[in-house]
Amino acid sequence: MQEFHFPTWVNKFTLLVIGTGLAVAGYLATCLFAATHPEIINVGHRPKQPVPFSHKLHAGQLKMDCRYCHNTVERAGHAAVPPAATCGNCHGGNRTTGEFVDGAWQAGRDLGVVHPEKSTLEPIRLSLETDKSVLWERVHDLPDFVYFNHSVHIARGVSCVSCHGRIDQMEVVEQVKTLSMKWCLECHRNPVPHIRDPQMVTQLDMTWESPEVEEAYHKEWAEKLGVNPNVNCSTCHR
Repeated sequence: MQEFHFPTWVNKFTLLVIGTGLAVAGYLATCLFAATHPEIINVGHRPKQPVPFSHKLHAGQLKMDCRYCHNTVERAGHAAVPPAATCGNCHGGNRTTGEFVDGAWQAGRDLGVVHPEKSTLEPIRLSLETDKSVLWERVHDLPDFVYFNHSVHIARGVSCVSCHGRIDQMEVVEQVKTLSMKWCLECHRNPVPHIRDPQMVTQLDMTWESPEVEEAYHKEWAEKLGVNPNVNCSTCHR
């Protein structure tokens, strides 16, 4: 029986198929990596909120301290989302001053209420009336397997601006840092440029006379606070 031999061009064709397969696989892997990179899927994330809250107005123009609304950052792991009652302090409804006289309430002057009829604030007024929370959309959301504690960073003088950017200039809050593991490790390995007086962590527009003065300032506070963050895996993956 005569032996069958493939023609010589098959060898080249086989190599071409293998090479094409590897090229396609590499292309798809590159696309997948690029599409899931934190720079692509995280930075610029700005979900639509049920109430159009302007940080540029409240934190920027009105100079409201971040901790007025996010009042747990100094003592808890999470930066609390403010309840409707906090919004209601300014936008809640008609309120008056007064006092009790002989067991009876004597009303004083009316307190001004900011935008009492504004339609976009209806979810706030409804929440105050029904005790049902406003369903805010999270902007900065770390994976569940990552442990992060706000209070530890605040106590060590890490400003809000280091992670969240110039929130006081944002009409609509968006994510400006990747919040990736690489990004966090870079800060833990060289934290000094981010350290300041813990009392000034919400002062987002701090400036210095010169780069040399700024460098000396950060170094001084890093030494005062004894900043020496861990870089091992168990710090965040517990």
